Order: sequence, then C-alpha cells, then structure tokens
Amino acid sequence: MLYVKALHVIFMVSWFAGLFYMVRLFIYFVEADGFEEPKKSILQEQLGIMQKRLWWIITTPAMVLTIVFGTWMILDQPNYYLSQPWMHMKLGFVFLLLIYHFYCQKMMRQCHAGTIGWTSGKLRLWNEVATLFLVAIVFLVILKNSMNWIYGTLGFFGVAILLMLGIQFYKKMRKTRS
Repeated sequence: MLYVKALHVIFMVSWFAGLFYMVRLFIYFVEADGFEEPKKSILQEQLGIMQKRLWWIITTPAMVLTIVFGTWMILDQPNYYLSQPWMHMKLGFVFLLLIYHFYCQKMMRQCHAGTIGWTSGKLRLWNEVATLFLVAIVFLVILKNSMNWIYGTLGFFGVAILLMLGIQFYKKMRKTRS
C-alpha cells in the first residue's frame, strides 16, 4: 500500500504543478493582447498549443491518477479513512479542487475562443486559490487530528492574507519597473 500512497503523492504533485503552470499560461495569453500584430497572434497561438498539451498530457491525467490512487487507499481501509474527520475535510477540499480544475478547463476553452474576460491581475489571484488548496490539504494530511480546527482555519486565512499581500507587493514592484 505504500507504493499506492507514493503514486498518489507523485500524481498530486504533478496535478498541482499543471494547475499552477496552466494559470500562468492564461496570464501570458491575456497579456499578449497588449502586443501588436503579428506578435499577438503568434504568441497566443503558441500559448494555446502549450495549454492544450499541458492540460491533456499532464494536468488532467495527473488529476485522474491522483483520484484513482486516493480512492484505492480509501477502499483498502474504508473503516479507518472514512471515520476520520480530517479525511472528510480533505475530501471537501479535493472536491473544491476538482471544481477549480474544471473551471480552469473552461478558461482554457475561453482562451482558444478569444472570449476570456479575466485580467492578468485577477488571474494571478486565481492562481493563488490552488495554493490555498495545496496548503490546506497537506496540513490536514500531515497533522491529521492533532490540528485544532480553530488554528487550522486561522492559519488558512493567514496564508490567504499573506498571499494577497504578496500579490499586491509584486504588482507595485512591476509598476515601478515599468
């Protein structure tokens, strides 16, 4: 069962890496709108190809395999995993992560159709949502029941606030360089 757990973690890391990079590609795609033709079209076409390959060759297969190996572990020891409050919370975050995943797929289709309405700043914030899921899931799994839910909730929002402050700081740094 340790091999199954190792594969679950490996594919989870791959899934998150794909999600993080996919949103970066959305940011670059949106920012390419500011260029003159033909540079704009060339960039957006290449970014579209990169999005499709990342999504269908890495991100989505990694998501499927993460779910497969996670389900395998639960089915191997259902009495343990399904009785644990931390697992219920983890599964809740995984469900939200799946919604995030499929919304990113919708955004990719909007990029390809030329209808994405997000700014690069909003996409940067959107990218941090996956970071919050990663932090929450990892802390739940590692700390399990030893984590007080009040401290966990405060920590979750603390990380969110720090991420938002970091984004604002980065935004100001970019403006001063321009």
